[in-house]
Amino acid sequence: MPSTSTPRPLRERFFERLARCAAGLFCFGAGIACFVHSNLGVPPWDVLHQGISEKADIKMGTVIIIVGVVLLLAWIPLRMKPGIGTIMNAIQIGLVENMMEGLLPDSDLILARVAYLAAGMLFIAFGSGLYIGAELGSGPRDGLMLGLNKRFGISIRLARTTVEIVVLVVGLILGGSIWLGTFVFAFGIGPLVQKALHALRMSPSLNESATGQALEM
Repeated sequence: MPSTSTPRPLRERFFERLARCAAGLFCFGAGIACFVHSNLGVPPWDVLHQGISEKADIKMGTVIIIVGVVLLLAWIPLRMKPGIGTIMNAIQIGLVENMMEGLLPDSDLILARVAYLAAGMLFIAFGSGLYIGAELGSGPRDGLMLGLNKRFGISIRLARTTVEIVVLVVGLILGGSIWLGTFVFAFGIGPLVQKALHALRMSPSLNESATGQALEM
């Protein structure tokens, strides 16, 4: 006889959501480190992080944290409110990236570098599915896009495209790397995150279209 039980409301599953959020952010940070070690180009926002890291001689993960905190300050005039997942996002991804940078070995072999690139895509997609599915708040970078949309009526797509082009150009000027991995990420991460979110979301009401708003890169 089929079960008629229904899932518990998200508010009753807080610690499960918190664990999923933390696991997702760990995967996300590990994925960024894989992209860096592939030496085949990094995601758009990480071009900026990498460029600042090169110029300021600061670890890239530390830069990710600093940029995340600065962006949270930009939320104030946009009248955006962070969730606990937002704060975790701003801090944990950078900490994990720093840790994994020290653990992952470098390689000049193209197969190893491609493997790093593939692993980075999978880690970030899986991590995004866990993080977004936990519904504990958008990340600092996505909140910027959402804030521009809510405050000024700018479409999320236009806001995302404009901001990512700006950070990409600034990152390149500062010495960040753009190559194959950057474009693989830009065109491939959306479909992968949709699949991950479909499998990992905790609320049936969370539509895969949320990836267009909540996927932070």
